[in-house]
Amino acid sequence: MSYDLIVIGGGPAGYVGAIRAAQLGKKVVCVERDRVGGTCLNWGCIPTKALLSNGEIYHTLAKRAAEFGIMAEGVSVDWPAVIARSRSISERLSGGISFLFKKNKIDHLEGEARILAPGQVQVTAADGSTSLLEGSHILIATGARTREVPVFPFNGKTIIGSKDALTLPTLPSSMIVIGSGAIGTELSYVYHCFGTKVTLIEALPRILPNEDDDVSTAMERAFKKRGITCMAGAKVESLQDHGDSVTATITAKNGKTQDITAEVCLVAVGVVPVVPEAEGLQLTERGFIQVDDHYRTNLPGVYAAGDCIGGIMLAHTASYEAEQAVEGMFVEGHTPKRPELVPGCTYCHPQVASVGKRERELKEAGIAYKVGKFPFQAIGRAVAAGETEGFVKLLFGAEHGELLGAHIMGEGATELIATPELGMSAELTDADLNAMIYAHPSMAEAIHEAVLAADGRAIHA
Repeated sequence: MSYDLIVIGGGPAGYVGAIRAAQLGKKVVCVERDRVGGTCLNWGCIPTKALLSNGEIYHTLAKRAAEFGIMAEGVSVDWPAVIARSRSISERLSGGISFLFKKNKIDHLEGEARILAPGQVQVTAADGSTSLLEGSHILIATGARTREVPVFPFNGKTIIGSKDALTLPTLPSSMIVIGSGAIGTELSYVYHCFGTKVTLIEALPRILPNEDDDVSTAMERAFKKRGITCMAGAKVESLQDHGDSVTATITAKNGKTQDITAEVCLVAVGVVPVVPEAEGLQLTERGFIQVDDHYRTNLPGVYAAGDCIGGIMLAHTASYEAEQAVEGMFVEGHTPKRPELVPGCTYCHPQVASVGKRERELKEAGIAYKVGKFPFQAIGRAVAAGETEGFVKLLFGAEHGELLGAHIMGEGATELIATPELGMSAELTDADLNAMIYAHPSMAEAIHEAVLAADGRAIHA
């Protein structure tokens, strides 16, 4: 079987790269050892958001119904049904990608891929049978998997990773979460919504350490208000598995040591790359596949994109990289681009979204800037919706007013971030953003007010 492009991996990088190549008239095959859609669709972004939606509905009915004049009594959780809904959504979307493969005449093989030589890929199916694929180009898009800490080995019951957290057979009464990146923070919030007592532990000084300091501080305050215990600047010394529970020995930032026991401990301390077998393939010191500016590896005709090459490891980044790599292969004169302006989103409540520079980065670089910050509590739409927590924070260059960074915490933040991202992509200034007319009443008015606040002109402050 001979192809123009052999794609190894069917996640956001793999299936997007395969479809783009097919759109360019190329004969394509995609090899995936599991279901198409990758971690994002099957064990990450999508099922997590399904659980989140379920949890927020339950939390609203159980805790906030009276606030909206609704009497809800006897509200309870059918946990197996909650999990089943999440899994069915992933299955539906995975089936959608399979349909797209058929629509675009992309061959799909299930199995483990091994690059024998440039242009040759061996696929081993689950039954042990093998097949040989030949292609002028190979795109590695194998993604990443949950990082397992050797001293905290997963057992699928009391010490788990994020994948296990999406299919727990019973709802735990208590949970320890180690790591407060997007995964740890989101799952902490999800389980809290369903009534689990959550303790979130972060070794760095703030939760959500990759966000702007104002956002991290406000999120910790919001979580604590909701009843989630947050321990930033803390170190987990050990985990003791009791069979039906686990005890974590923790040194807090004040130096005091304490034991915390919970039914489950979720370890969410990042991911590691998945790399297919390929003799001579060069990797970075951290184990990611090494590529050049055109996504080429050191092996002739072999490219790589997505989480397996490191960088900003998000699904939308992976899709962008794969499309750039494929167009670099097959579109004459196209110069592939590497992602630069990438929005980051955390789907808890309130939501968090950001793009561009954080304030501490501007300070460290000695860049003169001005800050426009405006709270949602002064926005009519937010008050009407009962979602007044959070703010919009915009960072502008002091001299020319160019938008350097945007940080939003609040209802709809993950949707609102597209506006400042577009502004940065188009190199708009504060004057340009102020010249826009923002619909009233809308959450987006907070963006306008933040623009005005940068010059001390906010109307509703």
